Amino acid sequence: MASSLICSETQSRVSSVLNRDVKQFGKKYMFDSNEETCWNSDQGDSQWVTLEFPQPVRVSELKVQFQGGFSGKTCRLEGSPKAGELAKITHFYPEDNSSLQSFPIQEAHLVHRLKIVFENSADFFGRIIVYSLDVLGERAL
Repeated sequence: MASSLICSETQSRVSSVLNRDVKQFGKKYMFDSNEETCWNSDQGDSQWVTLEFPQPVRVSELKVQFQGGFSGKTCRLEGSPKAGELAKITHFYPEDNSSLQSFPIQEAHLVHRLKIVFENSADFFGRIIVYSLDVLGERAL
């Protein structure tokens, strides 16, 4: 059964933070289960989030909640083994709203690292606002 793959040992990085204000808009707020906090990117196309898991995982679903008006329009999920090159897994196309959206991953690849690329945004300036992000799947033994 699929469960959340994000744990305390999962390392995350983001392309940017609005005005470099990590205290108010940092990446940690995507994972804190608080509906009042969020990661807010700075402006520019192709914002991204990378996740590095402590062991290989098989991803089956991506769950993301944007702020309406600041969602990704065309998004790409990439993955790689521990030292390998990132390769495209799939594209997904979120709706521009504030609800929690779910994107099933058809071919569950075994990966150590994931990159979610927001190729463009509903926002004119390219900003992305994510209130929650979760990756579901199974840990490899």
